[in-house]
Amino acid sequence: MKRHLLAIAAFAAAAVLATKEADACSNVIITKGASADGSCMVSYAADSHLLYGELYFRPAAKWRAGSRLAIKDWDSFKPLGEIAQVPYTFQTVGNMNEHQLIIGETTWGGREEQADTTGIMDYGSLIYITLQRARTAREAISTIVELANTYGYPSEGETFSIADTEEAWVMDLVGKGSGGNKGIVWVARRIPDGYICAHANQCRITKFPQDDPENCIFAPDVISFAREQGWYSGPDEDFSFRNAYNPLDFGGARACDARAWAAFNILCDGQFTYKENGQEITRSASDWTEYALGHDLGGEMPLFVKPQRKVSVKDVADVMRDHFEGTPMDMRVDIGAGGNACPYRWRPMSFTVDGKTYVNERAIATQQTGFWFVAQARGWLPDEIGALVWFGCDDAATSYLTPIYVSTKEVPECLREGNGDILHYSATSQFWINNRITNSCYRMYDAMEPLVRAEVDAFENRMMTEAVPEMDARMLKLYNGNGRHPGSKRAVKKVRKELTRFTIGTAQEQFGKWVELEELLLVKFIDGNEKSQEQDGSFTHSPYFNGQPRNLKYHGYNERWKAAVARDNGTILEQK
Repeated sequence: MKRHLLAIAAFAAAAVLATKEADACSNVIITKGASADGSCMVSYAADSHLLYGELYFRPAAKWRAGSRLAIKDWDSFKPLGEIAQVPYTFQTVGNMNEHQLIIGETTWGGREEQADTTGIMDYGSLIYITLQRARTAREAISTIVELANTYGYPSEGETFSIADTEEAWVMDLVGKGSGGNKGIVWVARRIPDGYICAHANQCRITKFPQDDPENCIFAPDVISFAREQGWYSGPDEDFSFRNAYNPLDFGGARACDARAWAAFNILCDGQFTYKENGQEITRSASDWTEYALGHDLGGEMPLFVKPQRKVSVKDVADVMRDHFEGTPMDMRVDIGAGGNACPYRWRPMSFTVDGKTYVNERAIATQQTGFWFVAQARGWLPDEIGALVWFGCDDAATSYLTPIYVSTKEVPECLREGNGDILHYSATSQFWINNRITNSCYRMYDAMEPLVRAEVDAFENRMMTEAVPEMDARMLKLYNGNGRHPGSKRAVKKVRKELTRFTIGTAQEQFGKWVELEELLLVKFIDGNEKSQEQDGSFTHSPYFNGQPRNLKYHGYNERWKAAVARDNGTILEQK
Protein backbone atom coordinates (compact mmCIF):
# COMPACT_ATOMS: atom_id res chain seq x y z
CA MET A 1 0.00 0.00 0.00
CA LYS A 2 1.02 3.62 -0.41
CA ARG A 3 3.93 4.74 1.69
CA HIS A 4 2.27 7.84 3.11
CA LEU A 5 4.48 7.64 6.20
CA LEU A 6 7.49 8.72 4.17
CA ALA A 7 7.91 11.90 2.22
CA ILE A 8 7.79 11.78 -1.54
CA ALA A 9 10.81 14.05 -1.63
CA ALA A 10 14.17 12.45 -0.93
CA PHE A 11 15.18 14.86 1.82
CA ALA A 12 12.33 13.92 4.20
CA ALA A 13 13.20 12.68 7.69
CA ALA A 14 11.60 11.97 11.03
CA ALA A 15 9.56 15.17 11.25
CA VAL A 16 7.60 14.13 8.18
CA LEU A 17 6.54 10.92 9.87
CA ALA A 18 4.39 12.92 12.26
CA THR A 19 2.17 14.30 9.51
CA LYS A 20 1.79 11.39 7.11
CA GLU A 21 -0.62 8.51 7.32
CA ALA A 22 1.07 5.16 7.96
CA ASP A 23 0.01 2.95 5.08
CA ALA A 24 2.79 0.58 4.16
CA CYS A 25 3.38 -3.06 3.20
CA SER A 26 6.01 -5.75 3.74
CA ASN A 27 7.09 -8.53 1.34
CA VAL A 28 9.37 -11.54 1.69
CA ILE A 29 10.39 -13.59 -1.37
CA ILE A 30 11.74 -17.16 -1.09
CA THR A 31 13.29 -18.99 -4.05
CA LYS A 32 12.64 -22.70 -4.53
CA GLY A 33 16.23 -23.56 -3.58
CA ALA A 34 15.85 -21.72 -0.27
CA SER A 35 12.51 -23.28 0.70
CA ALA A 36 12.03 -26.43 2.73
CA ASP A 37 9.63 -28.01 0.22
CA GLY A 38 10.99 -26.64 -3.07
CA SER A 39 8.24 -24.06 -3.55
CA CYS A 40 8.72 -20.43 -4.49
CA MET A 41 7.01 -18.23 -1.90
CA VAL A 42 5.90 -14.62 -1.63
CA SER A 43 4.49 -13.12 1.56
CA TYR A 44 2.57 -9.86 1.56
CA ALA A 45 0.89 -7.71 4.19
CA ALA A 46 -1.51 -5.18 2.66
CA ASP A 47 -1.32 -2.50 5.33
CA SER A 48 -3.66 0.46 5.34
CA HIS A 49 -5.98 2.08 7.84
CA LEU A 50 -8.50 2.28 4.97
CA LEU A 51 -8.26 -1.27 3.58
CA TYR A 52 -10.81 -4.02 4.23
CA GLY A 53 -9.65 -7.63 4.38
CA GLU A 54 -11.32 -9.80 1.77
CA LEU A 55 -10.27 -12.33 -0.84
CA TYR A 56 -10.50 -11.12 -4.45
CA PHE A 57 -11.82 -13.80 -6.80
CA ARG A 58 -11.98 -13.60 -10.59
CA PRO A 59 -12.90 -16.81 -12.49
CA ALA A 60 -11.29 -17.50 -15.84
CA ALA A 61 -13.31 -15.99 -18.69
CA LYS A 62 -13.54 -15.64 -22.45
CA TRP A 63 -14.25 -12.18 -23.87
CA ARG A 64 -15.81 -11.10 -27.12
CA ALA A 65 -13.78 -9.14 -29.65
CA GLY A 66 -13.93 -5.44 -28.88
CA SER A 67 -14.61 -5.92 -25.15
CA ARG A 68 -13.36 -3.17 -22.86
CA LEU A 69 -12.08 -3.33 -19.27
CA ALA A 70 -12.92 -0.50 -16.85
CA ILE A 71 -9.98 0.62 -14.70
CA LYS A 72 -10.47 1.89 -11.15
CA ASP A 73 -7.78 3.08 -8.77
CA TRP A 74 -7.22 0.22 -6.32
CA ASP A 75 -6.88 2.50 -3.29
CA SER A 76 -9.68 5.01 -3.89
CA PHE A 77 -12.00 3.17 -6.34
CA LYS A 78 -11.89 6.29 -8.53
CA PRO A 79 -12.67 5.48 -12.19
CA LEU A 80 -9.57 6.09 -14.30
CA GLY A 81 -10.61 4.97 -17.76
CA GLU A 82 -10.80 1.76 -19.77
CA ILE A 83 -8.55 -0.45 -21.88
CA ALA A 84 -8.95 -3.17 -24.46
CA GLN A 85 -9.78 -6.58 -22.97
CA VAL A 86 -7.88 -9.69 -24.07
CA PRO A 87 -9.72 -12.71 -25.51
CA TYR A 88 -9.11 -14.91 -22.43
CA THR A 89 -8.29 -14.15 -18.79
CA PHE A 90 -6.97 -16.58 -16.20
CA GLN A 91 -8.58 -17.33 -12.85
CA THR A 92 -7.14 -15.33 -9.98
CA VAL A 93 -7.60 -15.74 -6.24
CA GLY A 94 -6.08 -12.91 -4.27
CA ASN A 95 -2.60 -12.22 -5.61
CA MET A 96 -2.08 -15.55 -7.38
CA ASN A 97 -3.40 -17.04 -10.60
CA GLU A 98 -4.22 -20.53 -11.84
CA HIS A 99 -0.76 -20.91 -13.44
CA GLN A 100 0.96 -20.40 -10.06
CA LEU A 101 2.07 -16.83 -10.74
CA ILE A 102 2.29 -14.63 -7.63
CA ILE A 103 2.62 -10.84 -7.42
CA GLY A 104 2.99 -8.70 -4.28
CA GLU A 105 4.05 -5.08 -3.79
CA THR A 106 5.23 -2.30 -1.53
CA THR A 107 4.99 1.41 -2.36
CA TRP A 108 7.92 3.76 -1.86
CA GLY A 109 6.82 7.08 -3.29
CA GLY A 110 9.63 8.54 -5.37
CA ARG A 111 10.02 12.07 -6.62
CA GLU A 112 6.76 14.02 -6.72
CA GLU A 113 7.16 15.04 -10.36
CA GLN A 114 7.28 11.40 -11.49
CA ALA A 115 3.57 10.69 -10.97
CA ASP A 116 1.65 10.74 -14.27
CA THR A 117 -1.63 12.47 -13.49
CA THR A 118 -2.96 11.57 -16.94
CA GLY A 119 -2.18 7.84 -16.68
CA ILE A 120 -4.81 5.22 -15.89
CA MET A 121 -2.83 2.07 -15.04
CA ASP A 122 -2.35 2.36 -11.26
CA TYR A 123 -0.21 -0.12 -9.35
CA GLY A 124 -3.16 -2.23 -8.14
CA SER A 125 -4.53 -2.55 -11.65
CA LEU A 126 -1.06 -3.55 -12.86
CA ILE A 127 -1.02 -6.42 -10.38
CA TYR A 128 -4.48 -7.84 -10.90
CA ILE A 129 -4.67 -7.35 -14.66
CA THR A 130 -1.24 -8.91 -15.08
CA LEU A 131 -2.31 -11.92 -13.03
CA GLN A 132 -5.20 -12.39 -15.45
CA ARG A 133 -2.93 -12.26 -18.50
CA ALA A 134 0.53 -13.72 -17.67
CA ARG A 135 1.64 -17.28 -16.99
CA THR A 136 5.21 -16.80 -15.73
CA ALA A 137 7.25 -14.24 -13.82
CA ARG A 138 9.05 -13.10 -16.98
CA GLU A 139 5.74 -12.73 -18.81
CA ALA A 140 4.45 -10.73 -15.84
CA ILE A 141 7.35 -8.29 -16.03
CA SER A 142 6.74 -7.78 -19.75
CA THR A 143 3.01 -7.33 -19.21
CA ILE A 144 3.52 -4.79 -16.41
CA VAL A 145 5.89 -2.76 -18.60
CA GLU A 146 3.59 -2.90 -21.63
CA LEU A 147 0.51 -1.85 -19.66
CA ALA A 148 2.25 1.02 -17.88
CA ASN A 149 3.96 2.32 -21.01
CA THR A 150 0.80 2.05 -23.12
CA TYR A 151 -1.71 3.58 -20.72
CA GLY A 152 0.40 5.70 -18.39
CA TYR A 153 1.22 5.10 -14.73
CA PRO A 154 -0.43 7.46 -12.18
CA SER A 155 0.86 5.79 -8.98
CA GLU A 156 3.99 6.32 -6.92
CA GLY A 157 7.13 4.23 -7.01
CA GLU A 158 6.67 0.51 -6.41
CA THR A 159 8.62 -2.62 -5.67
CA PHE A 160 6.95 -5.78 -6.98
CA SER A 161 7.56 -9.35 -5.79
CA ILE A 162 6.99 -11.68 -8.73
CA ALA A 163 7.33 -15.46 -8.61
CA ASP A 164 6.30 -18.60 -10.47
CA THR A 165 7.16 -22.27 -9.94
CA GLU A 166 10.77 -21.84 -11.08
CA GLU A 167 11.89 -18.24 -10.57
CA ALA A 168 11.46 -15.31 -8.23
CA TRP A 169 12.10 -11.68 -9.19
CA VAL A 170 12.13 -8.30 -7.50
CA MET A 171 11.17 -5.30 -9.65
CA ASP A 172 11.49 -1.58 -8.89
CA LEU A 173 9.55 0.88 -11.03
CA VAL A 174 8.42 4.50 -11.04
CA GLY A 175 6.68 6.80 -13.49
CA LYS A 176 8.16 9.47 -15.78
CA GLY A 177 5.71 12.25 -14.98
CA SER A 178 2.89 13.94 -16.88
CA GLY A 179 4.94 15.50 -19.69
CA GLY A 180 5.94 13.81 -22.91
CA ASN A 181 7.65 10.95 -21.03
CA LYS A 182 4.76 8.53 -20.69
CA GLY A 183 5.33 5.22 -18.94
CA ILE A 184 7.84 3.96 -16.39
CA VAL A 185 11.53 3.51 -15.72
CA TRP A 186 12.26 0.18 -14.10
CA VAL A 187 14.70 -2.59 -13.31
CA ALA A 188 14.01 -6.23 -12.41
CA ARG A 189 16.47 -8.69 -10.88
CA ARG A 190 16.14 -12.43 -10.63
CA ILE A 191 16.80 -13.64 -7.10
CA PRO A 192 19.56 -16.30 -7.20
CA ASP A 193 18.21 -19.75 -6.43
CA GLY A 194 18.85 -20.60 -2.80
CA TYR A 195 18.56 -16.95 -1.76
CA ILE A 196 15.77 -14.78 -0.36
CA CYS A 197 14.77 -11.12 -0.71
CA ALA A 198 12.66 -8.70 1.32
CA HIS A 199 11.35 -5.18 0.74
CA ALA A 200 9.18 -2.77 2.69
CA ASN A 201 8.38 0.60 1.10
CA GLN A 202 11.91 1.56 0.18
CA CYS A 203 13.37 1.07 -3.29
CA ARG A 204 15.76 -1.89 -2.93
CA ILE A 205 17.72 -2.19 -6.20
CA THR A 206 20.87 -0.09 -6.24
CA LYS A 207 23.66 -0.93 -8.74
CA PHE A 208 22.69 -3.74 -11.07
CA PRO A 209 24.40 -5.85 -13.77
CA GLN A 210 23.84 -4.30 -17.17
CA ASP A 211 25.19 -7.23 -19.23
CA ASP A 212 23.28 -10.21 -17.77
CA PRO A 213 19.82 -10.32 -19.42
CA GLU A 214 19.15 -13.77 -18.01
CA ASN A 215 19.15 -12.39 -14.48
CA CYS A 216 18.64 -8.63 -14.83
CA ILE A 217 16.41 -6.69 -17.22
CA PHE A 218 15.63 -2.99 -17.25
CA ALA A 219 14.13 -0.11 -19.19
CA PRO A 220 16.36 1.05 -22.09
CA ASP A 221 16.23 4.61 -20.76
CA VAL A 222 16.59 3.81 -17.05
CA ILE A 223 19.92 5.68 -16.88
CA SER A 224 19.43 8.27 -19.64
CA PHE A 225 16.13 9.44 -18.13
CA ALA A 226 17.82 10.07 -14.77
CA ARG A 227 20.53 12.06 -16.60
CA GLU A 228 17.94 14.14 -18.45
CA GLN A 229 16.25 15.02 -15.17
CA GLY A 230 19.53 15.95 -13.52
CA TRP A 231 19.35 13.14 -11.00
CA TYR A 232 22.53 11.33 -12.12
CA SER A 233 25.74 12.43 -13.79
CA GLY A 234 28.24 9.62 -13.21
CA PRO A 235 29.34 6.75 -15.46
CA ASP A 236 26.76 4.15 -16.49
CA GLU A 237 28.51 1.34 -14.62
CA ASP A 238 28.07 3.15 -11.29
CA PHE A 239 24.37 3.92 -11.73
CA SER A 240 22.15 3.08 -8.75
CA PHE A 241 18.40 2.91 -9.34
CA ARG A 242 17.64 3.67 -5.70
CA ASN A 243 20.00 6.61 -5.44
CA ALA A 244 18.55 8.20 -8.57
CA TYR A 245 14.84 7.61 -8.02
CA ASN A 246 14.32 7.03 -4.27
CA PRO A 247 17.39 8.15 -2.30
CA LEU A 248 17.62 6.61 1.16
CA ASP A 249 16.77 8.90 4.07
CA PHE A 250 16.19 8.35 7.79
CA GLY A 251 12.56 7.37 7.30
CA GLY A 252 13.38 5.00 4.44
CA ALA A 253 15.88 3.17 6.66
CA ARG A 254 14.11 3.20 10.02
CA ALA A 255 10.48 2.76 8.97
CA CYS A 256 11.09 0.61 5.88
CA ASP A 257 14.43 -1.13 5.29
CA ALA A 258 14.48 -2.01 9.00
CA ARG A 259 11.63 -4.42 8.28
CA ALA A 260 13.59 -6.11 5.48
CA TRP A 261 16.55 -6.32 7.88
CA ALA A 262 14.30 -7.93 10.51
CA ALA A 263 13.04 -10.55 8.04
CA PHE A 264 16.61 -11.39 7.00
CA ASN A 265 17.72 -11.53 10.63
CA ILE A 266 15.03 -14.08 11.53
CA LEU A 267 15.23 -16.31 8.45
CA CYS A 268 19.04 -16.29 8.36
CA ASP A 269 19.50 -16.82 12.11
CA GLY A 270 21.45 -13.60 12.48
CA GLN A 271 23.98 -14.37 9.73
CA PHE A 272 23.76 -12.67 6.33
CA THR A 273 25.43 -14.64 3.55
CA TYR A 274 25.53 -12.68 0.29
CA LYS A 275 27.63 -12.26 -2.84
CA GLU A 276 30.00 -9.37 -3.38
CA ASN A 277 32.23 -9.19 -6.46
CA GLY A 278 31.37 -12.82 -7.20
CA GLN A 279 32.46 -14.02 -3.76
CA GLU A 280 30.17 -15.33 -1.02
CA ILE A 281 30.55 -13.41 2.23
CA THR A 282 28.97 -14.07 5.63
CA ARG A 283 28.53 -11.28 8.16
CA SER A 284 26.49 -10.86 11.30
CA ALA A 285 23.11 -9.18 10.94
CA SER A 286 24.18 -6.89 13.76
CA ASP A 287 26.64 -5.28 11.34
CA TRP A 288 23.63 -3.57 9.75
CA THR A 289 21.92 -2.53 13.00
CA GLU A 290 23.01 1.10 12.72
CA TYR A 291 21.77 1.08 9.13
CA ALA A 292 18.37 -0.28 10.22
CA LEU A 293 18.18 2.37 12.94
CA GLY A 294 18.72 5.05 10.31
CA HIS A 295 21.94 6.16 11.98
CA ASP A 296 24.26 5.07 9.15
CA LEU A 297 22.83 5.86 5.73
CA GLY A 298 26.15 5.32 4.00
CA GLY A 299 25.86 1.54 4.13
CA GLU A 300 24.03 -0.74 1.75
CA MET A 301 22.19 -3.80 3.00
CA PRO A 302 22.35 -6.77 0.61
CA LEU A 303 19.45 -7.18 -1.80
CA PHE A 304 19.68 -10.98 -1.61
CA VAL A 305 20.82 -13.14 1.31
CA LYS A 306 21.23 -16.89 1.70
CA PRO A 307 19.54 -18.43 4.75
CA GLN A 308 21.52 -20.82 6.94
CA ARG A 309 18.69 -23.37 6.73
CA LYS A 310 15.78 -24.21 4.46
CA VAL A 311 12.79 -21.97 5.03
CA SER A 312 9.30 -23.39 5.60
CA VAL A 313 5.96 -21.74 4.91
CA LYS A 314 5.45 -21.56 8.68
CA ASP A 315 8.78 -19.72 9.03
CA VAL A 316 7.64 -17.11 6.52
CA ALA A 317 4.24 -16.76 8.18
CA ASP A 318 5.89 -16.15 11.55
CA VAL A 319 8.25 -13.54 10.08
CA MET A 320 5.13 -11.56 9.17
CA ARG A 321 4.30 -11.52 12.90
CA ASP A 322 7.52 -9.79 13.94
CA HIS A 323 7.74 -6.71 16.20
CA PHE A 324 11.55 -6.50 16.23
CA GLU A 325 11.64 -8.96 19.14
CA GLY A 326 15.15 -9.45 20.49
CA THR A 327 16.59 -6.42 18.67
CA PRO A 328 17.34 -2.84 19.80
CA MET A 329 13.95 -1.82 18.34
CA ASP A 330 12.02 -4.44 20.37
CA MET A 331 8.62 -2.84 20.81
CA ARG A 332 7.74 -4.75 24.00
CA VAL A 333 10.41 -3.37 26.29
CA ASP A 334 10.19 0.43 26.44
CA ILE A 335 7.57 2.33 28.39
CA GLY A 336 5.57 2.89 25.22
CA ALA A 337 4.50 -0.75 25.52
CA GLY A 338 2.47 0.15 28.59
CA GLY A 339 2.03 -2.08 31.59
CA ASN A 340 1.32 -5.21 29.56
CA ALA A 341 4.14 -5.19 26.97
CA CYS A 342 1.98 -4.29 23.98
CA PRO A 343 4.22 -4.14 20.86
CA TYR A 344 2.12 -1.52 19.06
CA ARG A 345 2.23 2.24 18.74
CA TRP A 346 -0.80 4.17 17.55
CA ARG A 347 -0.33 6.71 14.79
CA PRO A 348 1.11 9.19 13.92
CA MET A 349 4.56 7.76 13.33
CA SER A 350 6.46 10.29 15.43
CA PHE A 351 6.06 12.66 18.34
CA THR A 352 7.88 15.69 19.72
CA VAL A 353 8.96 16.35 23.32
CA ASP A 354 10.92 19.43 24.41
CA GLY A 355 11.78 20.27 20.82
CA LYS A 356 13.12 16.81 19.97
CA THR A 357 11.37 14.43 17.55
CA TYR A 358 11.10 10.71 18.26
CA VAL A 359 9.73 7.80 16.21
CA ASN A 360 7.09 5.22 16.86
CA GLU A 361 8.56 2.03 15.42
CA ARG A 362 7.01 0.48 12.31
CA ALA A 363 7.37 -3.29 12.55
CA ILE A 364 6.31 -5.95 10.02
CA ALA A 365 3.25 -6.87 12.10
CA THR A 366 1.00 -3.86 12.42
CA GLN A 367 -2.50 -3.01 13.54
CA GLN A 368 -3.65 -1.58 10.20
CA THR A 369 -3.23 -4.72 8.07
CA GLY A 370 -6.23 -5.33 5.84
CA PHE A 371 -5.19 -8.77 4.60
CA TRP A 372 -1.97 -10.76 4.41
CA PHE A 373 -0.82 -14.00 2.83
CA VAL A 374 1.96 -16.43 2.10
CA ALA A 375 1.52 -17.77 -1.45
CA GLN A 376 3.26 -20.92 -2.67
CA ALA A 377 4.06 -21.87 -6.26
CA ARG A 378 4.63 -25.63 -6.03
CA GLY A 379 6.05 -26.82 -9.31
CA TRP A 380 6.08 -30.53 -8.50
CA LEU A 381 2.28 -30.49 -8.57
CA PRO A 382 -0.11 -29.74 -11.45
CA ASP A 383 -1.24 -26.11 -11.46
CA GLU A 384 -4.74 -27.11 -10.34
CA ILE A 385 -3.26 -28.44 -7.08
CA GLY A 386 0.04 -26.57 -6.77
CA ALA A 387 -1.26 -22.99 -6.65
CA LEU A 388 -1.88 -22.34 -2.95
CA VAL A 389 -2.48 -19.14 -0.98
CA TRP A 390 -2.34 -19.13 2.82
CA PHE A 391 -4.65 -16.18 3.49
CA GLY A 392 -5.45 -14.13 6.56
CA CYS A 393 -7.06 -10.86 7.63
CA ASP A 394 -6.02 -8.10 10.01
CA ASP A 395 -2.89 -7.97 12.20
CA ALA A 396 -0.73 -11.00 11.36
CA ALA A 397 0.52 -11.43 14.93
CA THR A 398 -2.85 -12.58 16.25
CA SER A 399 -4.58 -13.87 13.12
CA TYR A 400 -4.36 -17.21 11.32
CA LEU A 401 -3.69 -18.22 7.74
CA THR A 402 -6.21 -20.54 6.11
CA PRO A 403 -5.28 -22.58 2.99
CA ILE A 404 -6.96 -21.42 -0.23
CA TYR A 405 -6.43 -23.53 -3.35
CA VAL A 406 -6.44 -21.17 -6.34
CA SER A 407 -8.45 -23.64 -8.41
CA THR A 408 -11.39 -23.26 -6.02
CA LYS A 409 -14.67 -22.57 -7.73
CA GLU A 410 -15.79 -20.11 -5.06
CA VAL A 411 -14.53 -18.19 -2.03
CA PRO A 412 -15.55 -18.95 1.58
CA GLU A 413 -18.34 -16.69 2.86
CA CYS A 414 -16.13 -15.33 5.65
CA LEU A 415 -13.69 -13.97 3.04
CA ARG A 416 -16.09 -13.10 0.25
CA GLU A 417 -16.06 -9.62 -1.31
CA GLY A 418 -19.02 -7.55 -0.20
CA ASN A 419 -19.35 -9.29 3.18
CA GLY A 420 -19.05 -6.08 5.17
CA ASP A 421 -16.53 -3.29 4.68
CA ILE A 422 -14.31 -1.04 6.76
CA LEU A 423 -17.34 1.10 7.75
CA HIS A 424 -19.91 -1.67 8.16
CA TYR A 425 -19.59 -4.58 10.59
CA SER A 426 -20.40 -8.13 9.48
CA ALA A 427 -20.84 -10.96 11.96
CA THR A 428 -19.87 -13.46 9.24
CA SER A 429 -16.63 -11.73 8.19
CA GLN A 430 -13.17 -13.08 9.03
CA PHE A 431 -11.79 -9.54 8.96
CA TRP A 432 -14.16 -8.39 11.68
CA ILE A 433 -13.80 -11.40 13.99
CA ASN A 434 -10.03 -11.12 13.74
CA ASN A 435 -10.26 -7.44 14.61
CA ARG A 436 -12.41 -8.23 17.64
CA ILE A 437 -9.80 -10.68 18.90
CA THR A 438 -6.81 -8.53 18.06
CA ASN A 439 -8.21 -5.39 19.64
CA SER A 440 -9.00 -7.42 22.75
CA CYS A 441 -5.38 -8.53 22.91
CA TYR A 442 -4.09 -4.97 22.75
CA ARG A 443 -5.57 -4.39 26.26
CA MET A 444 -3.63 -7.15 28.07
CA TYR A 445 -1.16 -8.27 25.43
CA ASP A 446 1.27 -10.27 27.55
CA ALA A 447 -1.61 -12.31 28.99
CA MET A 448 -3.91 -12.68 25.99
CA GLU A 449 -1.58 -12.93 22.99
CA PRO A 450 0.06 -16.22 24.11
CA LEU A 451 -3.36 -17.87 24.29
CA VAL A 452 -4.33 -16.64 20.82
CA ARG A 453 -0.93 -17.49 19.36
CA ALA A 454 -1.17 -21.05 20.69
CA GLU A 455 -4.46 -21.44 18.81
CA VAL A 456 -2.94 -19.94 15.66
CA ASP A 457 0.08 -22.24 15.80
CA ALA A 458 -2.00 -25.34 16.44
CA PHE A 459 -4.21 -24.66 13.42
CA GLU A 460 -1.42 -23.66 11.04
CA ASN A 461 0.87 -26.54 12.03
CA ARG A 462 -1.95 -29.03 11.53
CA MET A 463 -2.82 -27.54 8.14
CA MET A 464 0.79 -27.26 6.95
CA THR A 465 2.08 -30.64 8.13
CA GLU A 466 -1.00 -32.84 7.92
CA ALA A 467 -4.20 -31.59 6.27
CA VAL A 468 -2.78 -29.89 3.16
CA PRO A 469 -0.13 -32.58 2.40
CA GLU A 470 -2.81 -35.24 2.76
CA MET A 471 -5.12 -33.28 0.47
CA ASP A 472 -2.33 -32.77 -2.06
CA ALA A 473 -1.62 -36.51 -2.18
CA ARG A 474 -5.27 -37.44 -2.53
CA MET A 475 -5.87 -34.85 -5.24
CA LEU A 476 -2.76 -35.86 -7.18
CA LYS A 477 -4.02 -39.43 -7.25
CA LEU A 478 -7.42 -38.23 -8.43
CA TYR A 479 -5.80 -35.96 -11.04
CA ASN A 480 -3.71 -38.83 -12.44
CA GLY A 481 -6.78 -41.06 -12.73
CA ASN A 482 -4.78 -44.10 -11.62
CA GLY A 483 -2.43 -43.44 -14.54
CA ARG A 484 -5.04 -44.02 -17.23
CA HIS A 485 -6.01 -40.46 -18.14
CA PRO A 486 -3.85 -38.01 -16.13
CA GLY A 487 -5.07 -34.44 -16.29
CA SER A 488 -8.28 -35.23 -18.18
CA LYS A 489 -11.14 -32.74 -18.09
CA ARG A 490 -13.13 -35.14 -15.96
CA ALA A 491 -10.28 -35.57 -13.49
CA VAL A 492 -9.64 -31.84 -13.26
CA LYS A 493 -13.34 -31.21 -12.65
CA LYS A 494 -13.33 -33.69 -9.76
CA VAL A 495 -10.15 -32.17 -8.33
CA ARG A 496 -11.55 -28.65 -8.42
CA LYS A 497 -14.77 -29.80 -6.77
CA GLU A 498 -12.87 -31.46 -3.92
CA LEU A 499 -10.45 -28.57 -3.46
CA THR A 500 -13.36 -26.13 -3.34
CA ARG A 501 -15.01 -28.21 -0.65
CA PHE A 502 -11.78 -28.35 1.36
CA THR A 503 -11.03 -24.63 0.94
CA ILE A 504 -14.49 -23.51 2.01
CA GLY A 505 -14.95 -26.10 4.74
CA THR A 506 -11.60 -25.39 6.36
CA ALA A 507 -12.04 -21.62 6.28
CA GLN A 508 -15.58 -21.68 7.65
CA GLU A 509 -14.78 -24.21 10.38
CA GLN A 510 -11.83 -22.12 11.59
CA PHE A 511 -13.94 -18.97 11.42
CA GLY A 512 -16.43 -20.65 13.75
CA LYS A 513 -13.64 -21.53 16.18
CA TRP A 514 -12.44 -17.92 16.11
CA VAL A 515 -15.93 -16.73 17.06
CA GLU A 516 -15.76 -19.09 20.04
CA LEU A 517 -12.25 -17.86 20.88
CA GLU A 518 -13.42 -14.25 20.99
CA GLU A 519 -16.14 -15.25 23.46
CA LEU A 520 -13.56 -17.10 25.57
CA LEU A 521 -11.27 -14.06 25.69
CA LEU A 522 -14.14 -11.86 26.81
CA VAL A 523 -15.14 -14.18 29.65
CA LYS A 524 -11.62 -15.14 30.69
CA PHE A 525 -10.10 -11.64 30.81
CA ILE A 526 -13.08 -9.41 31.60
CA ASP A 527 -12.23 -6.28 33.60
CA GLY A 528 -8.50 -6.97 33.59
CA ASN A 529 -8.80 -10.20 35.57
CA GLU A 530 -7.84 -13.70 34.43
CA LYS A 531 -9.97 -16.76 35.18
CA SER A 532 -8.28 -20.14 35.58
CA GLN A 533 -9.26 -23.07 33.38
CA GLU A 534 -9.24 -26.82 33.85
CA GLN A 535 -7.55 -29.17 31.39
CA ASP A 536 -10.84 -29.71 29.56
CA GLY A 537 -11.13 -25.95 28.99
CA SER A 538 -13.89 -25.32 31.54
CA PHE A 539 -13.40 -22.53 34.03
CA THR A 540 -12.35 -23.37 37.56
CA HIS A 541 -15.35 -22.65 39.76
CA SER A 542 -16.67 -22.70 43.29
CA PRO A 543 -17.67 -26.16 44.61
CA TYR A 544 -21.04 -24.68 45.52
CA PHE A 545 -21.89 -22.82 42.31
CA ASN A 546 -20.40 -23.37 38.86
CA GLY A 547 -21.10 -19.75 37.92
CA GLN A 548 -18.65 -18.38 40.46
CA PRO A 549 -14.95 -18.40 39.48
CA ARG A 550 -12.24 -19.72 41.76
CA ASN A 551 -8.49 -18.93 41.70
CA LEU A 552 -9.05 -15.60 40.00
CA LYS A 553 -5.78 -13.93 38.93
CA TYR A 554 -5.13 -10.20 38.99
CA HIS A 555 -2.63 -9.79 36.22
CA GLY A 556 -1.46 -6.28 37.04
CA TYR A 557 1.40 -4.52 35.28
CA ASN A 558 5.05 -5.22 34.53
CA GLU A 559 7.91 -3.85 36.62
CA ARG A 560 8.98 -1.20 34.11
CA TRP A 561 5.51 0.27 34.08
CA LYS A 562 5.21 0.30 37.85
CA ALA A 563 8.58 2.02 38.19
CA ALA A 564 7.58 4.64 35.61
CA VAL A 565 4.32 5.38 37.39
CA ALA A 566 6.19 5.72 40.69
CA ARG A 567 8.62 8.19 39.12
CA ASP A 568 5.83 10.17 37.49
CA ASN A 569 3.37 10.42 40.40
CA GLY A 570 4.99 8.70 43.35
CA THR A 571 4.54 11.59 45.77
CA ILE A 572 0.79 11.23 45.46
CA LEU A 573 0.55 7.45 45.18
CA GLU A 574 3.12 6.44 47.79
CA GLN A 575 1.63 4.58 50.74
CA LYS A 576 2.83 6.23 53.97
